[in-house]
Amino acid sequence: MILYPAIDLKDGAAVRLIHGEMDSATVFNGDPAAQAQSFVDAGCQWLHLVDLNGAFAGTPVNAAPVEAILKQCKVPTQLGGGIRDMATIARWLDLGLSRVILGTVAVEDPDLVREAARAFPGQVAVGLDARNGRVATRGWAQETDVMVTDLARSFEDAGIAAIIYTDILRDGAMKGPNVAATAALAKAVSIPVIASGGVASLDDLIALRDTGVIAGAISGRALYDGALDLAAALRTLAA
Repeated sequence: MILYPAIDLKDGAAVRLIHGEMDSATVFNGDPAAQAQSFVDAGCQWLHLVDLNGAFAGTPVNAAPVEAILKQCKVPTQLGGGIRDMATIARWLDLGLSRVILGTVAVEDPDLVREAARAFPGQVAVGLDARNGRVATRGWAQETDVMVTDLARSFEDAGIAAIIYTDILRDGAMKGPNVAATAALAKAVSIPVIASGGVASLDDLIALRDTGVIAGAISGRALYDGALDLAAALRTLAA
C-alpha cells in the first residue's frame, strides 16, 4: 500500500482543514516546496497535492507553488482542485504532473473524465468526496444525491488510474479513517482505491493495509502534527 503525504494549498501556503471548512485552515508551512522536499527526503514514493482555492474557484489558483514543487521534487505527484477541462488537464501533465484528480466534473461532466482517461492513459484519477456515502462537489460545499459506490461503478470501463475516496467527516479530524466504507468501495470496483481522510496514526495505516484491498492512503495533518512519523510509516508499509 502506497502512502501519499498530502499538501493542501491555500493562498500559497501548505495548510490543513477540518471537515473541509476553509475558515478552519491551519497554516503549517509557508513554503510548500520545502515541505514537499521534506517528505521526499523521508522516502515517500508519491506526493498528493490539493489546490483548495481552485476547488472553490473552478480553476487553478495555487499554480505557482504546485509548479515549484514539480520543479524541485523528483517523485510522482498527483493534484486535485479546480481541474475541470481538457486544457487544464493537458497543461498540468505537460508541466510534469504524473496524475490529475477529477472530482466535481466526475459528477457534473462524467464524459470529460472518460475523454481525459482515453487521452492520457494512466494519468487520470477520480476524487470521490462524500458525507454519509453521498458525493459532495465544488470544494465539498455542495452535497449531491449521488452515492459513492454508484458513481465509482459507472467508471469501471473508463480506464481511470485510481479512485481517491475521502470521508469528509473524518478529514483533518484525527479520528481515524473510515476503514469499513473504504474497503467496501474497494471491493465493489476493480479500480484501485486510495483512502483519504482521518489517517492519524500508524495503526490506522496498518488497518487500511490489512484489508488487503486498499491500494493507498493519504495522510496530512498527522504528519504535520507529528502523530505519524513518515519515515517509520514507510518502513512499516514496506515490510
